[in-house]
Amino acid sequence: MKGRARGRAFILFEAMLAVTIFALAVLGLGKCVQNCMRAEMLKDEDTLARRCLANRMAEVEAQAVNLNGKDTTEELKDAFAGMTLKQKRVEVKRKNENGQNIAGLFLVTLDLSWKSRGETQTRTLEFYVYPRPQ
Repeated sequence: MKGRARGRAFILFEAMLAVTIFALAVLGLGKCVQNCMRAEMLKDEDTLARRCLANRMAEVEAQAVNLNGKDTTEELKDAFAGMTLKQKRVEVKRKNENGQNIAGLFLVTLDLSWKSRGETQTRTLEFYVYPRPQ
């Protein structure tokens, strides 16, 4: 009888150990899934930010946005709601291959910021623009 009781106790112990190992594996898998979901959310936010910056760059290059020399800050709406875009334009002093000053060449800096899970995220885009005469 004692041998049989020990055998049953050992089987019970094995079952409890197996359940514990399975529970730990499920918890680890849950953490992995949570990390994957967070990474996907950050990727989506980054894609949206890049699209916003690319749109504004195209608007500046097409002269659809007034570059009046002042720094501007704009709270975005619609698809980009919750994002803040800071736009800055600085005239660049450069010379061409003949040593002549290039007038009207500007460095435009776009700073985009937004809140994500309580943390401020930012993306910056810098490019040169040479406005065409209208």
